[in-house]
Amino acid sequence: MNSISTQILIVGGGPVGLTMAALLAKRGVDSLVVEADAGYCSGSRATCISRRSLEILSWAGAEAAMMDKSLPWSDGRSFYRDQQVLHFQMPADSTQRFAPMVNIQQYYVEAFVHQAFSNSDTAVWWATRLTSLTQTSDGVSAEVVAADGKKTSIHAAWVVACDGGKSTVREQLGLKLAGMQYDGRYVIVDIKQKTKRPTERLAWFDPPSNPGSTILMHRQPDDVWRIDYQLQDDEDPDEAIKPENVLPRVQSHLSMIGEDEPWEVIWIAIYNAKCLTLPSYRKERVFFAGDAAHLVPIFGVRGLNSGLDDAGNLAWKLALVIQGKAEEKLLDSYSIERVHATHENLRYGAKSTEFMSPPHHGFRLMREAALRLSTVDKTVSSLINPRQSLPIEYTGSPLNLTGLSGMPAPEAILDKASTSAGAHLTHLTQYFGDAFTLLQLVDLDAGVIKQHPLVQVLALKKSEAPQVYERYASLGAFVLIRPDGYIAASWTEAREVNLDKALAKMGVIHE
Repeated sequence: MNSISTQILIVGGGPVGLTMAALLAKRGVDSLVVEADAGYCSGSRATCISRRSLEILSWAGAEAAMMDKSLPWSDGRSFYRDQQVLHFQMPADSTQRFAPMVNIQQYYVEAFVHQAFSNSDTAVWWATRLTSLTQTSDGVSAEVVAADGKKTSIHAAWVVACDGGKSTVREQLGLKLAGMQYDGRYVIVDIKQKTKRPTERLAWFDPPSNPGSTILMHRQPDDVWRIDYQLQDDEDPDEAIKPENVLPRVQSHLSMIGEDEPWEVIWIAIYNAKCLTLPSYRKERVFFAGDAAHLVPIFGVRGLNSGLDDAGNLAWKLALVIQGKAEEKLLDSYSIERVHATHENLRYGAKSTEFMSPPHHGFRLMREAALRLSTVDKTVSSLINPRQSLPIEYTGSPLNLTGLSGMPAPEAILDKASTSAGAHLTHLTQYFGDAFTLLQLVDLDAGVIKQHPLVQVLALKKSEAPQVYERYASLGAFVLIRPDGYIAASWTEAREVNLDKALAKMGVIHE
Protein backbone atom coordinates (compact mmCIF):
# COMPACT_ATOMS: atom_id res chain seq x y z
CA MET A 1 0.00 0.00 0.00
CA ASN A 2 1.28 3.46 -0.91
CA SER A 3 1.43 6.08 1.84
CA ILE A 4 1.26 9.84 1.34
CA SER A 5 0.71 12.97 3.44
CA THR A 6 -1.31 16.09 2.68
CA GLN A 7 -2.29 19.19 4.60
CA ILE A 8 -5.94 18.93 3.59
CA LEU A 9 -7.87 15.91 2.33
CA ILE A 10 -11.20 16.79 0.73
CA VAL A 11 -13.49 13.78 0.50
CA GLY A 12 -15.98 14.32 -2.31
CA GLY A 13 -15.36 15.97 -5.67
CA GLY A 14 -18.81 17.40 -6.27
CA PRO A 15 -19.43 21.15 -6.55
CA VAL A 16 -18.84 21.84 -2.84
CA GLY A 17 -15.63 19.82 -2.58
CA LEU A 18 -14.19 21.23 -5.80
CA THR A 19 -15.12 24.79 -4.80
CA MET A 20 -13.46 24.23 -1.44
CA ALA A 21 -10.30 23.07 -3.25
CA ALA A 22 -10.40 26.06 -5.62
CA LEU A 23 -10.82 28.59 -2.80
CA LEU A 24 -7.91 27.07 -0.89
CA ALA A 25 -5.73 27.02 -4.00
CA LYS A 26 -6.44 30.73 -4.58
CA ARG A 27 -5.05 31.34 -1.09
CA GLY A 28 -1.93 29.29 -1.81
CA VAL A 29 -3.02 26.15 0.05
CA ASP A 30 -2.96 22.89 -1.90
CA SER A 31 -5.19 19.94 -1.09
CA LEU A 32 -6.04 16.46 -2.30
CA VAL A 33 -9.59 15.70 -3.47
CA VAL A 34 -10.81 12.09 -3.67
CA GLU A 35 -14.07 11.35 -5.52
CA ALA A 36 -15.78 7.97 -5.84
CA ASP A 37 -17.28 8.78 -9.26
CA ALA A 38 -15.18 8.67 -12.40
CA GLY A 39 -15.93 12.29 -13.34
CA TYR A 40 -18.44 15.11 -13.10
CA CYS A 41 -22.05 14.30 -12.20
CA SER A 42 -24.75 13.44 -14.74
CA GLY A 43 -28.04 15.29 -15.01
CA SER A 44 -28.82 18.82 -13.90
CA ARG A 45 -29.21 18.00 -10.19
CA ALA A 46 -28.81 21.39 -8.50
CA THR A 47 -29.62 23.95 -11.18
CA CYS A 48 -30.32 27.38 -9.60
CA ILE A 49 -27.24 29.30 -8.42
CA SER A 50 -27.83 32.35 -6.24
CA ARG A 51 -26.10 35.73 -6.38
CA ARG A 52 -24.24 34.93 -3.15
CA SER A 53 -23.01 31.64 -4.65
CA LEU A 54 -21.87 33.47 -7.79
CA GLU A 55 -19.74 35.73 -5.60
CA ILE A 56 -18.14 32.68 -3.96
CA LEU A 57 -17.57 31.00 -7.33
CA SER A 58 -15.96 34.21 -8.59
CA TRP A 59 -13.50 34.14 -5.68
CA ALA A 60 -12.75 30.54 -6.69
CA GLY A 61 -11.85 31.73 -10.21
CA ALA A 62 -14.93 30.50 -12.08
CA GLU A 63 -16.71 33.82 -12.73
CA ALA A 64 -16.01 34.18 -16.45
CA ALA A 65 -17.02 30.63 -17.30
CA MET A 66 -20.18 30.82 -15.18
CA MET A 67 -21.28 34.11 -16.73
CA ASP A 68 -20.61 32.88 -20.24
CA LYS A 69 -22.69 29.70 -19.86
CA SER A 70 -25.48 30.35 -17.33
CA LEU A 71 -28.95 31.81 -17.88
CA PRO A 72 -29.78 34.71 -15.50
CA TRP A 73 -33.28 35.28 -14.11
CA SER A 74 -35.13 37.27 -11.47
CA ASP A 75 -38.83 36.51 -12.11
CA GLY A 76 -41.07 33.60 -11.26
CA ARG A 77 -44.66 32.68 -12.07
CA SER A 78 -47.07 30.26 -10.40
CA PHE A 79 -50.31 28.92 -11.86
CA TYR A 80 -53.30 27.27 -10.24
CA ARG A 81 -54.70 24.93 -12.87
CA ASP A 82 -54.44 27.21 -15.94
CA GLN A 83 -54.65 30.61 -14.19
CA GLN A 84 -51.65 32.68 -13.10
CA VAL A 85 -51.84 33.39 -9.36
CA LEU A 86 -48.35 34.77 -8.62
CA HIS A 87 -45.68 36.79 -10.37
CA PHE A 88 -42.71 37.45 -8.08
CA GLN A 89 -39.55 39.43 -8.80
CA MET A 90 -36.38 39.04 -6.77
CA PRO A 91 -34.51 42.25 -5.87
CA ALA A 92 -32.39 43.29 -8.84
CA ASP A 93 -30.98 46.52 -10.20
CA SER A 94 -28.51 47.54 -12.89
CA THR A 95 -25.76 48.23 -10.35
CA GLN A 96 -25.61 44.61 -9.19
CA ARG A 97 -22.64 42.59 -10.34
CA PHE A 98 -24.72 39.42 -10.68
CA ALA A 99 -28.36 38.53 -11.33
CA PRO A 100 -30.34 37.29 -8.31
CA MET A 101 -30.23 33.78 -9.74
CA VAL A 102 -28.81 31.91 -12.73
CA ASN A 103 -29.69 28.50 -14.13
CA ILE A 104 -26.91 26.11 -15.05
CA GLN A 105 -26.44 22.36 -14.84
CA GLN A 106 -24.44 21.16 -11.84
CA TYR A 107 -21.83 19.41 -13.97
CA TYR A 108 -20.84 22.74 -15.46
CA VAL A 109 -20.29 24.19 -11.98
CA GLU A 110 -18.07 21.23 -11.15
CA ALA A 111 -16.10 21.59 -14.37
CA PHE A 112 -15.60 25.34 -14.03
CA VAL A 113 -14.29 25.29 -10.45
CA HIS A 114 -12.09 22.29 -11.29
CA GLN A 115 -10.60 24.19 -14.22
CA ALA A 116 -9.98 27.17 -11.93
CA PHE A 117 -7.30 25.29 -9.95
CA SER A 118 -5.96 23.14 -12.79
CA ASN A 119 -2.62 24.97 -12.75
CA SER A 120 -2.08 24.48 -9.02
CA ASP A 121 -0.62 21.51 -7.15
CA THR A 122 -4.09 20.52 -5.92
CA ALA A 123 -4.94 17.06 -7.23
CA VAL A 124 -8.25 15.29 -7.86
CA TRP A 125 -8.28 11.50 -7.70
CA TRP A 126 -11.34 10.34 -9.62
CA ALA A 127 -12.84 6.86 -9.18
CA THR A 128 -11.27 6.69 -5.73
CA ARG A 129 -13.37 5.60 -2.77
CA LEU A 130 -12.74 6.26 0.91
CA THR A 131 -12.79 2.98 2.85
CA SER A 132 -11.67 4.01 6.35
CA LEU A 133 -10.96 7.12 8.39
CA THR A 134 -9.70 7.55 11.96
CA GLN A 135 -8.61 10.55 13.99
CA THR A 136 -5.03 10.53 15.31
CA SER A 137 -3.15 12.71 17.77
CA ASP A 138 -1.73 14.87 14.99
CA GLY A 139 -4.33 14.61 12.21
CA VAL A 140 -6.44 12.07 10.37
CA SER A 141 -5.52 8.71 8.83
CA ALA A 142 -7.55 7.61 5.82
CA GLU A 143 -7.46 4.73 3.40
CA VAL A 144 -8.74 5.00 -0.16
CA VAL A 145 -9.04 2.50 -2.98
CA ALA A 146 -8.99 3.26 -6.70
CA ALA A 147 -11.10 1.58 -9.38
CA ASP A 148 -8.19 -0.70 -10.25
CA GLY A 149 -7.97 -1.90 -6.64
CA LYS A 150 -4.87 0.12 -5.76
CA LYS A 151 -4.95 1.21 -2.12
CA THR A 152 -3.38 4.32 -0.63
CA SER A 153 -2.94 5.34 3.00
CA ILE A 154 -3.28 9.09 3.47
CA HIS A 155 -2.26 11.12 6.49
CA ALA A 156 -3.91 14.55 6.53
CA ALA A 157 -3.64 17.40 8.98
CA TRP A 158 -7.30 18.25 8.23
CA VAL A 159 -10.19 16.60 6.43
CA VAL A 160 -13.18 18.34 4.83
CA ALA A 161 -16.05 15.91 4.21
CA CYS A 162 -18.02 16.94 1.13
CA ASP A 163 -19.13 13.43 0.24
CA GLY A 164 -22.88 13.96 0.09
CA GLY A 165 -26.00 12.76 1.81
CA LYS A 166 -24.65 9.23 2.23
CA SER A 167 -21.33 10.48 3.59
CA THR A 168 -18.77 7.75 4.26
CA VAL A 169 -16.83 10.13 6.52
CA ARG A 170 -19.93 10.71 8.62
CA GLU A 171 -20.48 6.96 8.84
CA GLN A 172 -16.85 6.26 9.76
CA LEU A 173 -17.09 8.72 12.66
CA GLY A 174 -20.42 7.31 13.85
CA LEU A 175 -22.34 10.54 13.24
CA LYS A 176 -25.96 10.78 12.12
CA LEU A 177 -28.13 13.50 10.63
CA ALA A 178 -31.21 14.48 12.63
CA GLY A 179 -34.46 16.12 11.58
CA MET A 180 -37.38 15.10 9.43
CA GLN A 181 -38.03 13.63 6.00
CA TYR A 182 -41.11 14.35 3.89
CA ASP A 183 -42.98 11.58 2.10
CA GLY A 184 -43.87 13.57 -1.02
CA ARG A 185 -41.79 12.49 -4.03
CA TYR A 186 -40.89 14.36 -7.19
CA VAL A 187 -39.69 12.93 -10.48
CA ILE A 188 -36.89 15.05 -11.95
CA VAL A 189 -36.55 15.04 -15.73
CA ASP A 190 -34.09 16.80 -18.02
CA ILE A 191 -35.25 17.11 -21.61
CA LYS A 192 -33.66 18.74 -24.62
CA GLN A 193 -36.06 21.02 -26.49
CA LYS A 194 -35.75 24.42 -28.15
CA THR A 195 -37.91 27.18 -26.67
CA LYS A 196 -38.36 30.94 -26.99
CA ARG A 197 -39.66 31.41 -23.45
CA PRO A 198 -37.78 33.75 -21.11
CA THR A 199 -35.76 32.26 -18.28
CA GLU A 200 -37.88 32.35 -15.14
CA ARG A 201 -39.11 29.98 -12.47
CA LEU A 202 -42.41 28.35 -13.51
CA ALA A 203 -44.74 26.36 -11.24
CA TRP A 204 -48.17 24.79 -11.81
CA PHE A 205 -50.48 23.47 -9.10
CA ASP A 206 -53.07 20.92 -10.23
CA PRO A 207 -52.52 21.68 -13.93
CA PRO A 208 -54.92 20.23 -16.53
CA SER A 209 -51.94 18.41 -18.04
CA ASN A 210 -51.26 16.46 -14.81
CA PRO A 211 -54.32 16.79 -12.50
CA GLY A 212 -53.49 16.61 -8.80
CA SER A 213 -49.76 17.10 -9.38
CA THR A 214 -47.37 20.03 -8.95
CA ILE A 215 -44.93 20.83 -11.76
CA LEU A 216 -41.82 23.01 -11.76
CA MET A 217 -39.89 24.07 -14.87
CA HIS A 218 -36.56 25.84 -15.35
CA ARG A 219 -34.78 26.66 -18.60
CA GLN A 220 -31.12 25.67 -18.68
CA PRO A 221 -28.23 26.12 -21.11
CA ASP A 222 -27.96 23.89 -24.19
CA ASP A 223 -31.75 23.96 -24.84
CA VAL A 224 -32.44 21.88 -21.73
CA TRP A 225 -35.63 22.04 -19.67
CA ARG A 226 -35.45 20.90 -16.05
CA ILE A 227 -38.90 19.55 -15.13
CA ASP A 228 -39.94 18.37 -11.65
CA TYR A 229 -43.37 16.84 -11.10
CA GLN A 230 -44.97 15.44 -7.97
CA LEU A 231 -46.12 11.85 -7.68
CA GLN A 232 -49.40 10.84 -6.09
CA ASP A 233 -49.12 9.05 -2.73
CA ASP A 234 -50.17 5.70 -4.19
CA GLU A 235 -47.72 5.74 -7.14
CA ASP A 236 -44.86 3.24 -7.13
CA PRO A 237 -41.61 5.28 -7.41
CA ASP A 238 -39.78 2.48 -9.24
CA GLU A 239 -42.50 2.36 -11.88
CA ALA A 240 -42.84 6.14 -11.98
CA ILE A 241 -39.32 6.74 -13.29
CA LYS A 242 -39.58 4.28 -16.18
CA PRO A 243 -39.45 6.18 -19.51
CA GLU A 244 -42.79 4.73 -20.66
CA ASN A 245 -44.43 6.41 -17.66
CA VAL A 246 -42.42 9.64 -17.68
CA LEU A 247 -42.71 10.55 -21.37
CA PRO A 248 -46.55 10.78 -21.57
CA ARG A 249 -46.71 13.06 -18.52
CA VAL A 250 -44.02 15.36 -19.87
CA GLN A 251 -45.64 15.45 -23.32
CA SER A 252 -49.03 16.26 -21.82
CA HIS A 253 -47.60 19.28 -20.02
CA LEU A 254 -45.54 20.51 -22.96
CA SER A 255 -48.65 20.34 -25.15
CA MET A 256 -50.66 22.29 -22.56
CA ILE A 257 -48.19 25.19 -22.47
CA GLY A 258 -47.69 25.22 -26.24
CA GLU A 259 -44.11 23.90 -26.42
CA ASP A 260 -44.36 21.88 -29.64
CA GLU A 261 -40.71 21.57 -30.73
CA PRO A 262 -39.30 17.99 -30.89
CA TRP A 263 -37.77 16.84 -27.62
CA GLU A 264 -35.82 13.99 -26.03
CA VAL A 265 -35.19 12.83 -22.47
CA ILE A 266 -31.60 13.02 -21.27
CA TRP A 267 -31.91 12.29 -17.51
CA ILE A 268 -34.52 10.95 -15.04
CA ALA A 269 -34.27 10.74 -11.24
CA ILE A 270 -36.52 10.84 -8.16
CA TYR A 271 -36.36 13.05 -5.08
CA ASN A 272 -38.06 13.62 -1.74
CA ALA A 273 -37.47 16.57 0.58
CA LYS A 274 -35.41 16.21 3.75
CA CYS A 275 -34.74 18.65 6.59
CA LEU A 276 -31.72 17.06 8.27
CA THR A 277 -28.51 18.32 9.85
CA LEU A 278 -25.62 17.32 12.05
CA PRO A 279 -25.59 19.15 15.40
CA SER A 280 -21.98 20.24 14.73
CA TYR A 281 -19.98 20.52 11.52
CA ARG A 282 -16.65 19.93 13.23
CA LYS A 283 -15.37 16.71 14.80
CA GLU A 284 -11.86 17.54 15.99
CA ARG A 285 -9.86 17.70 12.72
CA VAL A 286 -12.73 16.78 10.42
CA PHE A 287 -15.17 19.35 9.00
CA PHE A 288 -18.45 18.63 7.23
CA ALA A 289 -19.85 20.71 4.37
CA GLY A 290 -22.70 20.51 1.88
CA ASP A 291 -24.97 17.46 1.94
CA ALA A 292 -22.52 15.64 4.22
CA ALA A 293 -23.45 18.22 6.89
CA HIS A 294 -27.08 18.96 6.06
CA LEU A 295 -29.87 18.03 3.66
CA VAL A 296 -32.08 20.99 2.75
CA PRO A 297 -35.23 20.85 0.56
CA ILE A 298 -34.79 21.92 -3.07
CA PHE A 299 -37.71 24.35 -2.83
CA GLY A 300 -36.27 27.86 -2.52
CA VAL A 301 -32.96 26.54 -3.98
CA ARG A 302 -31.09 26.27 -0.69
CA GLY A 303 -29.36 22.93 -1.25
CA LEU A 304 -26.21 23.52 -3.31
CA ASN A 305 -26.24 27.23 -2.48
CA SER A 306 -25.94 26.49 1.24
CA GLY A 307 -23.11 24.04 0.49
CA LEU A 308 -21.18 26.67 -1.49
CA ASP A 309 -21.68 29.03 1.44
CA ASP A 310 -20.11 26.37 3.69
CA ALA A 311 -17.04 26.33 1.45
CA GLY A 312 -16.88 30.12 1.35
CA ASN A 313 -17.02 30.26 5.15
CA LEU A 314 -14.45 27.54 5.91
CA ALA A 315 -11.78 28.00 3.22
CA TRP A 316 -10.31 31.30 4.40
CA LYS A 317 -10.30 30.23 8.04
CA LEU A 318 -8.60 26.92 7.34
CA ALA A 319 -6.04 28.60 5.08
CA LEU A 320 -5.08 31.16 7.73
CA VAL A 321 -4.63 28.44 10.36
CA ILE A 322 -2.48 26.29 8.06
CA GLN A 323 -0.36 29.31 7.12
CA GLY A 324 0.20 30.14 10.80
CA LYS A 325 -1.76 33.38 10.57
CA ALA A 326 -4.59 32.33 12.88
CA GLU A 327 -5.17 30.30 16.01
CA GLU A 328 -7.25 27.13 15.87
CA LYS A 329 -10.07 28.86 17.75
CA LEU A 330 -10.95 30.64 14.50
CA LEU A 331 -12.09 27.27 13.12
CA ASP A 332 -14.71 26.86 15.86
CA SER A 333 -16.69 29.71 14.31
CA TYR A 334 -17.29 27.65 11.14
CA SER A 335 -19.68 25.21 12.79
CA ILE A 336 -21.32 27.88 14.95
CA GLU A 337 -22.09 30.09 11.96
CA ARG A 338 -23.04 27.42 9.45
CA VAL A 339 -25.22 25.36 11.81
CA HIS A 340 -27.12 28.57 12.55
CA ALA A 341 -27.45 29.20 8.81
CA THR A 342 -28.71 25.66 8.24
CA HIS A 343 -31.43 26.04 10.86
CA GLU A 344 -32.55 29.22 9.11
CA ASN A 345 -32.49 27.48 5.73
CA LEU A 346 -34.40 24.50 7.12
CA ARG A 347 -37.02 26.80 8.64
CA TYR A 348 -37.71 28.46 5.31
CA GLY A 349 -37.24 25.24 3.37
CA ALA A 350 -39.78 23.43 5.53
CA LYS A 351 -42.38 26.13 4.88
CA SER A 352 -41.82 25.89 1.14
CA THR A 353 -41.92 22.09 1.24
CA GLU A 354 -45.15 22.02 3.20
CA PHE A 355 -46.71 24.11 0.44
CA MET A 356 -45.10 22.39 -2.53
CA SER A 357 -45.51 18.88 -1.12
CA PRO A 358 -48.16 18.95 1.66
CA PRO A 359 -47.30 16.32 4.32
CA HIS A 360 -50.91 15.53 5.27
CA HIS A 361 -54.56 16.37 4.59
CA GLY A 362 -54.60 19.51 6.74
CA PHE A 363 -51.75 21.10 4.77
CA ARG A 364 -53.42 20.11 1.49
CA LEU A 365 -56.62 21.85 2.56
CA MET A 366 -54.71 25.00 3.53
CA ARG A 367 -52.84 25.03 0.23
CA GLU A 368 -56.02 24.50 -1.77
CA ALA A 369 -57.66 27.39 0.09
CA ALA A 370 -54.70 29.71 -0.56
CA LEU A 371 -54.59 28.81 -4.26
CA ARG A 372 -58.35 29.23 -4.75
CA LEU A 373 -58.39 32.56 -2.90
CA SER A 374 -55.43 33.85 -4.89
CA THR A 375 -57.49 33.60 -8.09
CA VAL A 376 -59.81 36.33 -6.77
CA ASP A 377 -57.67 38.15 -4.19
CA LYS A 378 -54.08 38.95 -5.21
CA THR A 379 -53.10 39.85 -1.61
CA VAL A 380 -53.20 36.12 -0.84
CA SER A 381 -50.55 35.41 -3.48
CA SER A 382 -47.71 36.08 -1.03
CA LEU A 383 -48.55 32.75 0.61
CA ILE A 384 -47.46 31.03 -2.62
CA ASN A 385 -44.06 32.75 -2.75
CA PRO A 386 -41.30 30.09 -2.78
CA ARG A 387 -39.00 32.17 -0.54
CA GLN A 388 -35.84 32.04 -2.64
CA SER A 389 -32.44 31.60 -1.01
CA LEU A 390 -30.78 34.64 0.57
CA PRO A 391 -27.52 35.04 2.56
CA ILE A 392 -28.02 34.30 6.26
CA GLU A 393 -26.99 36.79 8.95
CA TYR A 394 -24.58 35.23 11.46
CA THR A 395 -26.27 36.34 14.66
CA GLY A 396 -24.40 35.26 17.78
CA SER A 397 -21.13 34.52 15.99
CA PRO A 398 -17.95 34.74 18.08
CA LEU A 399 -16.44 36.73 15.20
CA ASN A 400 -18.96 39.57 15.60
CA LEU A 401 -17.06 42.42 17.25
CA THR A 402 -19.23 45.56 17.15
CA GLY A 403 -22.54 47.01 16.01
CA LEU A 404 -24.19 45.17 13.12
CA SER A 405 -21.45 42.55 12.79
CA GLY A 406 -22.52 39.29 11.19
CA MET A 407 -24.44 40.95 8.36
CA PRO A 408 -23.65 40.06 4.74
CA ALA A 409 -21.83 43.08 3.33
CA PRO A 410 -24.06 44.79 0.73
CA GLU A 411 -22.85 45.09 -2.83
CA ALA A 412 -22.05 48.60 -4.08
CA ILE A 413 -20.67 50.30 -7.18
CA LEU A 414 -17.27 52.03 -6.99
CA ASP A 415 -16.77 54.86 -9.47
CA LYS A 416 -13.23 55.43 -8.29
CA ALA A 417 -11.20 53.90 -5.48
CA SER A 418 -7.87 54.34 -3.74
CA THR A 419 -6.85 51.01 -2.28
CA SER A 420 -3.78 49.52 -0.63
CA ALA A 421 -4.43 46.44 -2.79
CA GLY A 422 -3.74 48.32 -6.02
CA ALA A 423 -5.95 47.91 -9.10
CA HIS A 424 -9.34 49.56 -9.26
CA LEU A 425 -12.40 47.31 -9.50
CA THR A 426 -15.96 48.36 -10.17
CA HIS A 427 -17.91 46.33 -7.57
CA LEU A 428 -17.20 46.12 -3.87
CA THR A 429 -17.60 42.32 -3.73
CA GLN A 430 -14.70 41.97 -6.19
CA TYR A 431 -12.40 42.94 -3.32
CA PHE A 432 -13.64 40.11 -1.11
CA GLY A 433 -12.59 36.46 -1.08
CA ASP A 434 -8.93 36.82 -0.10
CA ALA A 435 -7.98 39.43 2.52
CA PHE A 436 -9.92 41.34 5.14
CA THR A 437 -11.16 44.66 3.76
CA LEU A 438 -11.40 47.91 5.71
CA LEU A 439 -13.75 50.46 4.17
CA GLN A 440 -12.70 53.99 5.07
CA LEU A 441 -15.37 56.58 4.28
CA VAL A 442 -12.95 59.51 4.24
CA ASP A 443 -15.66 62.19 4.05
CA LEU A 444 -16.76 61.03 7.52
CA ASP A 445 -13.25 60.67 8.98
CA ALA A 446 -10.03 61.08 7.01
CA GLY A 447 -7.80 59.90 9.85
CA VAL A 448 -4.71 57.79 9.22
CA ILE A 449 -5.12 54.05 9.84
CA LYS A 450 -2.24 51.84 10.96
CA GLN A 451 -1.67 49.33 8.17
CA HIS A 452 -2.02 45.60 8.72
CA PRO A 453 -0.55 42.88 6.46
CA LEU A 454 -3.81 40.92 6.42
CA VAL A 455 -6.09 43.90 5.68
CA GLN A 456 -6.56 45.88 2.47
CA VAL A 457 -7.76 49.43 3.09
CA LEU A 458 -10.28 50.82 0.63
CA ALA A 459 -10.38 54.60 1.08
CA LEU A 460 -13.44 56.14 -0.58
CA LYS A 461 -14.81 59.63 -1.04
CA LYS A 462 -18.53 60.12 -1.40
CA SER A 463 -18.08 61.61 -4.87
CA GLU A 464 -16.24 58.43 -5.90
CA ALA A 465 -18.62 55.89 -4.37
CA PRO A 466 -22.00 57.40 -3.39
CA GLN A 467 -23.61 53.97 -3.21
CA VAL A 468 -21.06 52.82 -0.63
CA TYR A 469 -21.95 55.82 1.55
CA GLU A 470 -25.64 55.14 1.07
CA ARG A 471 -25.29 51.55 2.27
CA TYR A 472 -22.48 51.79 4.85
CA ALA A 473 -22.39 55.30 6.35
CA SER A 474 -24.95 54.38 9.01
CA LEU A 475 -22.47 51.80 10.37
CA GLY A 476 -19.61 54.25 10.81
CA ALA A 477 -16.66 55.77 9.00
CA PHE A 478 -14.70 52.50 9.15
CA VAL A 479 -16.17 49.07 8.36
CA LEU A 480 -14.12 45.86 8.62
CA ILE A 481 -15.29 43.10 6.27
CA ARG A 482 -14.20 39.48 6.50
CA PRO A 483 -12.71 37.64 3.49
CA ASP A 484 -16.08 35.87 2.99
CA GLY A 485 -17.95 39.16 2.65
CA TYR A 486 -19.43 39.46 6.15
CA ILE A 487 -19.17 42.55 8.34
CA ALA A 488 -16.90 41.95 11.35
CA ALA A 489 -16.76 45.40 12.98
CA SER A 490 -17.37 49.11 12.49
CA TRP A 491 -16.10 52.29 14.11
CA THR A 492 -17.07 55.94 13.91
CA GLU A 493 -13.59 57.48 14.34
CA ALA A 494 -10.04 56.60 13.29
CA ARG A 495 -8.77 56.71 16.88
CA GLU A 496 -11.07 53.78 17.70
CA VAL A 497 -9.66 51.55 14.96
CA ASN A 498 -7.15 48.98 16.19
CA LEU A 499 -6.86 46.26 13.54
CA ASP A 500 -4.38 44.15 15.52
CA LYS A 501 -6.76 44.02 18.48
CA ALA A 502 -9.85 43.38 16.34
CA LEU A 503 -8.27 40.52 14.40
CA ALA A 504 -6.74 39.03 17.57
CA LYS A 505 -10.22 38.77 19.08
CA MET A 506 -11.17 36.55 16.12
CA GLY A 507 -8.00 34.49 16.52
CA VAL A 508 -6.23 36.05 13.52
CA ILE A 509 -2.56 36.82 14.18
CA HIS A 510 0.59 37.85 12.29
CA GLU A 511 4.28 38.02 13.10
